[in-house]
Amino acid sequence: GHCRLLCKPSALAQHLVRSLGRSAALRGGRWPWPRWPQLQMLWQLLQPPEPEPVVARELLQLPDAGVVALDWLVGPWGAAGGSGGVSSPVLLLIPNAAGKVTGALLQLGLRALERGFIPVIFNRRGHNGCPLTTPRLQPFGDPGDLREAVTYLRCRHPSASLLAVSEGSGSGLLLAYLGESGSSSRLAAAACLSPIFRGRDWFEAGMPWLYEWPLLLHLKQGLSRYTGALAEVVDTDRLLGSRSLRELEETLFCRTRSHPTSWECYWERNEPLRDADEAAVPVLCLCSADDPVRGPPARSLPRELFRSSPYFFLLLTPLGGHCGFPWRRPGRCWAHEAVLEYFRAMAEFLRTEERRKGLPRPR
Repeated sequence: GHCRLLCKPSALAQHLVRSLGRSAALRGGRWPWPRWPQLQMLWQLLQPPEPEPVVARELLQLPDAGVVALDWLVGPWGAAGGSGGVSSPVLLLIPNAAGKVTGALLQLGLRALERGFIPVIFNRRGHNGCPLTTPRLQPFGDPGDLREAVTYLRCRHPSASLLAVSEGSGSGLLLAYLGESGSSSRLAAAACLSPIFRGRDWFEAGMPWLYEWPLLLHLKQGLSRYTGALAEVVDTDRLLGSRSLRELEETLFCRTRSHPTSWECYWERNEPLRDADEAAVPVLCLCSADDPVRGPPARSLPRELFRSSPYFFLLLTPLGGHCGFPWRRPGRCWAHEAVLEYFRAMAEFLRTEERRKGLPRPR
């Protein structure tokens, strides 16, 4: 399918090349609009999953009394993921930074559920109906709340492998978590679909209105429910009157009443790759060269990171749009199949290494 794997040479890289090379998902498929990435993006993001999954919600209280929501996917193949088998891997799904749970993300969860995974969606404070119990939202690259959720999942499923997948701008949170946590991330592997690597550049460059305005309206709709609580810390009139994602982000996290900060200082603490050198978990990033949201590959892809780090793998395809990657028929995404194949290959590689070195399985 004209895909290229950019990475540092290693035994794991060779294993991934062999495994992904055998995958039917990477052999391409017919799609009637191969040169229209915006249309691909809209079709994949708005297409409802089949069948429609049922979700069992669990609220997790954080140390500062804030709350995040964990949505366990329930399908026609069994009960809620939270009651899966002891050895079933847990797959943590992270939506985009606006908290929009797309049909494509739900479709990935259903595919994972069919293959024996336990899929669960991480919802940030105030996103996707999650109650906002404190006047504080989660900044773009602050992994604190995600760390608490991972700790909880590890305690609930102590013997299961814990995996994570992020979609679009939500990858900023996952990449920041992996870099800040290093070898203590408790994840076995991770994957990012159409990730945003450079947060500040992305906000400053802006996006096509076809993508930015729906996300902006989605964020404002969610924030409008909490204007009373947020009025203590931000100018809500300016917040709801924002005309771009950058203006909304700056109002919400930089122009606060209690702790104002500059746009530059904000990104020093929230850039997704600020601690990328510390990451110690294999990460597969699936990107398309024609992604209209991330921007031109020359300035938006950190190729040097993939050449120098043994943990980062870039699967680059010429066509696919943003989180689109259409395959064979509408509503199907070859990136989902590639991610699940990647996780299977990772588990196989780790088992082989354990047998070769005679290492006990970590508890």
